[in-house]
Order: sequence, then structure tokens, then C-alpha cells
Amino acid sequence: MPLKRYLARTRMTSHQQPNISRQSPWRLLGRALLLRCPNCGGGRLFEGFFQIKQRCPTCGMLLERGESDYFLGAYTLNLIAVEILLALGFLVVMLATWPNPPWDAMQYGGVVLSILGAVLCYPFAKTTWLAFDLMFRPPHREDFITRVK
Repeated sequence: MPLKRYLARTRMTSHQQPNISRQSPWRLLGRALLLRCPNCGGGRLFEGFFQIKQRCPTCGMLLERGESDYFLGAYTLNLIAVEILLALGFLVVMLATWPNPPWDAMQYGGVVLSILGAVLCYPFAKTTWLAFDLMFRPPHREDFITRVK
């Protein structure tokens, strides 16, 4: 029962106003890294592993904030995250196997790590980019209004 009451209390009704206040960057990033809405903390933002919903099911905020190329930043964050994972992986393997690192295994392992990293980091990159966007452009009432495409 407490979960039902919490969910009923956190869902926005037609009488409530959306939360458009500026929030802590750490709170926004923490929520994003948990794959939650950076604005309200609500979950279930994804319809599939790669498909983000149009709106947050809890607060109703548009998750693509108006531009057609909005998630270009998410792709960039994804690339940066994968490159960091790749560099750390190479460094760990080299330090662990020095003076004879397995160059062939590192080469093929790097390809596999790059592909898996890009796939697994993608949803995190989307929510993290939304958090960065909310840091620099706090939500406005227009982010909660239905837009016609």
C-alpha cells in the first residue's frame, strides 16, 4: 500500500503545476545515471532499450526538448564514455601484463569493448544529456505542453 500511495502522490494531476524550479546539478546527474527523469526522478523513460518515450510518465516533461537534432549531444556523450572505457581497459591490461602485453588480444578486445560499450552506454547517455540540458536550460512551462510535429 505505501508504494501505491507514493505513486498516486507523485503523479501529476490536471490541478498540479509542473516543477520548473532549478535543481542541483548533482541531483539531476544522479537521477539520469539511474535512468530516471532528471526533472522529477520518475522511472520507466524507455519503451525499449533504444527508444525513449516522448514524455516522462510521472511529470509529463517532453524528453526531447524541441530541436530535431536534440540527442546529438547524447551521441557525443556516448562516444566520450566509450573512449574512456576503452582507454581504461587498455591501461589496466597493459599494467597487469607488463612487460609482455598481449597486443593481439588487446586489439580484438578493444573492438568488442567499443561495440558493447556503445550499446550499453546509450540509454545512460540519453538521460545524462537531458540532465546537462536541464542544468543549462531549466524546464519551462512549454516543456510540459503537447507539441504538434
